[in-house]
Amino acid sequence: MILSCGEALIDMLPRMSTQGEPAFAPYAGGAVFNTAIALGRLGAPSAFFSGISTDMLGEILADTLQASKVDTRYCARSGRPTTVAFVKLVNGQATYAFYDENTAGLMLTQDQLPVLPDSVSTLFFGGISLVNDPAASTYAALQSREAATRVTMIDPNIRPGFIAGKEAQYRARIEGMIATADIVKLSDEDLHWLMGEGDVTDLARAVLAKGPKLVFITEGAEGARAITATQNRFVAATKVTVADTVGAGALCALHAAGALTKARVAALTDAELDAALTLGTRAAAVTVSRPGANPPWAHEL
Repeated sequence: MILSCGEALIDMLPRMSTQGEPAFAPYAGGAVFNTAIALGRLGAPSAFFSGISTDMLGEILADTLQASKVDTRYCARSGRPTTVAFVKLVNGQATYAFYDENTAGLMLTQDQLPVLPDSVSTLFFGGISLVNDPAASTYAALQSREAATRVTMIDPNIRPGFIAGKEAQYRARIEGMIATADIVKLSDEDLHWLMGEGDVTDLARAVLAKGPKLVFITEGAEGARAITATQNRFVAATKVTVADTVGAGALCALHAAGALTKARVAALTDAELDAALTLGTRAAAVTVSRPGANPPWAHEL
């Protein structure tokens, strides 16, 4: 089973009411939440860990997970409120009003970490959940606790505007988790934020030198790349891709190949890397072709 660990929130998207009045509609979201959803829909055994409220919005999150075959048993439920992001569109550009104070997700602490059975082979981390404490330190502690015996993957999905004023602490946390992880997924923009200017392949190999065995790099409309100490595989995209679904598709393909063990991740074949990249880019192409964070089911591919 693949356990996705990170943020779950409600996006309040602008709509018009039946009376023609401005209104907002609640949609479940969050980068790591969407990864868990994508894995479940693609047929991988998927579970989710986060702080989730018992309020009405928290129930939307739990119900959405379960509808996509995601196991919610590891979620830390509490009476704290749900994180909410109101979205405003002006000339096609989105701005956000983010409400995260004292929420179930943000206030997640290490005493709420789940005990994991052997059936959980892989843990996935990333997104804005790695920015603010106490939740960010809680997720880092979980990775540190489990990394010796389970595969861990990180996709930081870096949002420079969200981490303004916290860059030093955030960078230290991300670099520590990358060094601990077996698999790292970065967009080319993430890669340059972390490593500076330079050739993508050279920078990815510098990330490998920090400790991981496999680095996936997404290059927007160009496609995606998988780099190990001895391999550099590339698959072109058919459409502009989105970060969340590429990582989920790649993990799903590695699961299907029986490759989500620490030994296998360190010895993947070219064919296995190509299959991971192909499923990741195909799933992302479907996701980006329709509104909202709506990953495909396996039968749609």
